Amino acid sequence: MAAGMKNLSKTFVWILMGLLMLGLAGFGATSLTGTVRSVAQVGDENVSVDAYVRELQREIRAVEAQTGQPMQISQAHDLGLDQLALSRLIALAALDNEVAQLGISIGDENLQEEIVQIPAFQGVNGTFDRDAYQFQLEQVGMTDTQFETDLRKESARTIVQGAVMSGVQMPRTLTDALANYVLARRSFTVATLSADALETPIPAPADEQIQAYYDENTDQFTLPRTKQLTYAVLSPDTLIDSIQVEEDDLRRLYEQRAEQYQQPERRLVERLVYPDDASATEALAQLEVGGADFEQLVRDRELELSDVDLGDVTREDLGDAADAVFSAEIDDVVGPLPSTFGPALFRINGTLAANNVSFEDAEAELRQELAADRARRQIEAQAEDINDMLAGGATLEELASETEMQLGQIDWTQQSDEGIAAYDGFRTVAQAIQDGDFPEIEFLEDGSIFALRLNEVLPPRPELLETARPRVVDAWTRAETAKALQDQGNTVLTQLATDGDFTATGLPFRVENALTRTAFLEDAPLNFMTQVFEMEPGELRVVPGSGTALIVRLDEVLPPAETDEQRQMQDALAAQLNQALAQNIFDVYVRDAQTRARPVLDQQALNAVQASY
Repeated sequence: MAAGMKNLSKTFVWILMGLLMLGLAGFGATSLTGTVRSVAQVGDENVSVDAYVRELQREIRAVEAQTGQPMQISQAHDLGLDQLALSRLIALAALDNEVAQLGISIGDENLQEEIVQIPAFQGVNGTFDRDAYQFQLEQVGMTDTQFETDLRKESARTIVQGAVMSGVQMPRTLTDALANYVLARRSFTVATLSADALETPIPAPADEQIQAYYDENTDQFTLPRTKQLTYAVLSPDTLIDSIQVEEDDLRRLYEQRAEQYQQPERRLVERLVYPDDASATEALAQLEVGGADFEQLVRDRELELSDVDLGDVTREDLGDAADAVFSAEIDDVVGPLPSTFGPALFRINGTLAANNVSFEDAEAELRQELAADRARRQIEAQAEDINDMLAGGATLEELASETEMQLGQIDWTQQSDEGIAAYDGFRTVAQAIQDGDFPEIEFLEDGSIFALRLNEVLPPRPELLETARPRVVDAWTRAETAKALQDQGNTVLTQLATDGDFTATGLPFRVENALTRTAFLEDAPLNFMTQVFEMEPGELRVVPGSGTALIVRLDEVLPPAETDEQRQMQDALAAQLNQALAQNIFDVYVRDAQTRARPVLDQQALNAVQASY
């Protein structure tokens, strides 16, 4: 039993150590001196102040890690973290009380074995180190007696948990029912009725029809919450024509980009190296007359193609092998040829012609680049002065008249993505701005600066028919098409109910065999298979699609296929259900133990802990 307990308790030992390491020294509980020692009495067990502090700290730090923001105790209280920590400790104390009444304990020998196996307490040689043990406990403000008592309780709880949860099995009937539901199959025939096949095409709507549809479906044409913004922006493009760039600077940049503008002829090459010429020659013979291919030669050397790929290389890169490689055709394998690492076979995968761009041809591109860079630096230099103008009370209109900034307006929504709204920097500021905020200079990704002002916030509202008319017409047409498809589909359904001949319908159709309810059909709506599984054999149904109507007949109901995959799924499902049932039983046991232990809270101690945080 000790061995079983040891295996079961390892996980809980690590959980306990994690909780201890999170309870840093210096936390507010150190100021809780006097007679306050516990925050709750659970049967014969106490929930100590120190344990409550550590658990509350763990909950708070978990939220801080997720949000990246420090959390005050008032916020933790609002989120219920204090109650969560306390309820967890009371549950553990109730279980400890139950364990004590049962008389379960692991004994000193097993406790010692648990402690020496904890890596945090081991020295550099991997064995238990008393000094490391004492140091780690001091870091979390615990004595060895306290820690060993907690570990002893945790191990005893693990024994009880294992006794309650071991051997619990969900009835096989439920597992089989769920597996049959997921893996059941259907065979069916489906025909597609498209808008092109309608006997009477949908005409263009009259004005009265458009107005009526708009009035009945105003919610479909609602404009989102909109911020009406005024902005001033200064971009490099505004200044670029006024930036002077000297020819010497252009030629200097051209020379720095020599590798870009003066590229010699290159080859895309793979190189397979051998220890000697004889081995390389033998490999080439296998390639030419032995039926092997280059990929096989690479595998024979226990390599991957990525290991032998040189990419694009010049004559200079290839050395003495250059002439043979550059005179070969694409897909040729040449060699043996000398290389840095010995005799090699080379496969040519492609050719890249020489690319020589003259200074005159590159001048415009270089001038644009240098001018844009200088414009960005000029804007950066002006940003602080412009921001000072805003701080001094200047309006955006005054900035536009006194500087080179340009004024603009935009009705911004979260869907806006054109013009200045395409920049992430602008969207972030537009999202955050509130009524009464003063404009400030912000930077965009391309080096531009901008400032904006919120003029008005418009709530969600119906879009005027004049501007929404194209969308109203489109929605009306789709709705009328769906109705027509449903009507004609019902007519086809009547015909099929009589003769069952899909060929006679003149519609394209196909037969799908043994599909499960999770199968995906590209031209079918998402709920198509759900509807198929609702049908009875021989039943016909019209399923609306996107611009189509699907006419389906259920041909056959099939049980799950007897495959290894099906059996594996059933086994995995059974294990999951068994674990869930075992955990639920254990939770009920803990709640019952807690009820019988009759917890009593010390509200004064709880208030003192929170006040000292």
